[in-house]
Amino acid sequence: MKASQFFISTLKEAPADAEVVSHQLMMRAGLIKRLGAGIYSYMPMGLRVIRKVEAIIRDEMNRAGAVELLMPVVQPAELWQETGRFDKMGPELLRLKDRHDRDFIIQPTSEEVITDIARQELRSYRSLPRNFYHIQTKFRDERRPRFGVMRGREFTMKDAYSFDRDVESAGKSYEAMYAAYVRIFERMGLTFRAVAADTGAIGGDRSHEFQVIAETGEDAIVYCPDSDYAANIELAEALPLIARRASPTRPMVKTPTPGKSTCEDVAALLGVPLATTVKSLVLATDEKNASGDVVKTTVWLLLVRGDHALNEVKVGKVAGLKEGFRFATGAEIEDHFGCKPGYLGPIGTHKPVKVVADRTVAAMSDFICGANQADFHITGVNWGRDLPEPDLVADIRNVVEGDPSPDGKGSLAIQRGIEVGHVFFLGTKYSQAMNASYLDETGKPQLMEMGCYGIGVTRILGAAIEQNHDERGIIWPDALAPFTVVVCPIGYDRSTEVKAAADRLHDELQAQGIDVMLDNRGERPGAMFADWELVGVPHRVVISDRGLKDGKVEYQGRRDAQATPLAVADALAFVRARIAA
Repeated sequence: MKASQFFISTLKEAPADAEVVSHQLMMRAGLIKRLGAGIYSYMPMGLRVIRKVEAIIRDEMNRAGAVELLMPVVQPAELWQETGRFDKMGPELLRLKDRHDRDFIIQPTSEEVITDIARQELRSYRSLPRNFYHIQTKFRDERRPRFGVMRGREFTMKDAYSFDRDVESAGKSYEAMYAAYVRIFERMGLTFRAVAADTGAIGGDRSHEFQVIAETGEDAIVYCPDSDYAANIELAEALPLIARRASPTRPMVKTPTPGKSTCEDVAALLGVPLATTVKSLVLATDEKNASGDVVKTTVWLLLVRGDHALNEVKVGKVAGLKEGFRFATGAEIEDHFGCKPGYLGPIGTHKPVKVVADRTVAAMSDFICGANQADFHITGVNWGRDLPEPDLVADIRNVVEGDPSPDGKGSLAIQRGIEVGHVFFLGTKYSQAMNASYLDETGKPQLMEMGCYGIGVTRILGAAIEQNHDERGIIWPDALAPFTVVVCPIGYDRSTEVKAAADRLHDELQAQGIDVMLDNRGERPGAMFADWELVGVPHRVVISDRGLKDGKVEYQGRRDAQATPLAVADALAFVRARIAA
């Protein structure tokens, strides 16, 4: 490819609304152009990267035995109504009507459509196992799209869906996809971790996220440096930090804490460790009748140690809270506790509440909590002596750095990551809702066991840049770069020797199957180098009159501090060797 035949559009400054590095650099390098909030056009340079991502994915999906198809972006609401997701999903699901007033959705995912295909086409055990995948545009009506392609509204994903006859076979399909994902991200040259994860809105009971390690990542990844344990912070188990509850040593005392409404402020005022305090969080659950009217509300008091944070995903798995919860209103709090938030606690509530204590809180003694009276806390509180044992004890907090690893093999560490892939074992969640069954050897119908496996194709671009960049621009891994090599001739339009040498090297690299760009625009060296460093091409060869007089060209890798002189005759072999390294 020659630059004069391509479209190159770089910017010196990023737009003001570009918040994170990947968004800034993708805009400056001309990979994307903003069309609307969370909606981007992929320019030729960006599309080349997408196609390379897709090629790796297709290669490994085919290798793993998956078969490609293509499902529509617009889907009839009837399928989503079968599973209940048409009503359950929030405003992120874009709903629309056609001219006949029939309901449709713009797909954020395709479980319903693929299950409909399976129930029509996979009718016998002889048709199983089967795995279908597609690479398709998706849309989620994000309330606040941000971070460029990292959290856009329109995006591209690869989705795969496996169908099996039993749990054992489904487990094999899951493992095959897990292994394929490892190969995919290794081939892309990304540093990543596969972590146990919550199944979220997709459902199911087995799940792993593939996280690209980056300090700017939205997700917190918990892992043990001394073992293979790794999990998303939403799922990482928080073991109790107190092995056995100690006997009380202090009397319970109502203590003035004027104006001190946080655990941090109370601990500082009383001169005690933050870990001796307990914070209170108030939730509510509503029971509704067939008409959707609330007939009963239960108020819940959740207790976590003062230096810990509530984990809402874990809370959603607590008995009584699984069907959904909300944070209590100010009126509900005052009605049950007789006090505004900031001084709440489990002792002396005005009305009964369900108390859920985190594992560590349940083992605490002589702790400090709110007194349900403004400007007061209670010190020296003990379970059993001063208040009943909690109604429930559960893991409801986020782990913190240094917590013991659940596998017993060390302490936990935390790093940031960007989710680029997710594998789920769904079981019969969708096949049961949509009656997707097959006939077994005896002619009896059996529900199919399903798995689903997603990769954020366009999100990989942002994640790769967040992990690979410097002050000059993007540093693409070879496998993802829009061009693997750029030939930069100085004076291409003025020197016949430079032009001939540049054309020859370009043609030789191209003949070897290497994705090469020849910059024949006649730009000044500084501007030309700056463009390709911004774009992130990993290998550069500079050809100049001065170098050719000595029989030399200069090679420089995108991460190299300085250039390497090469004999003209050795340039092709040297570049090939660096690419293969």
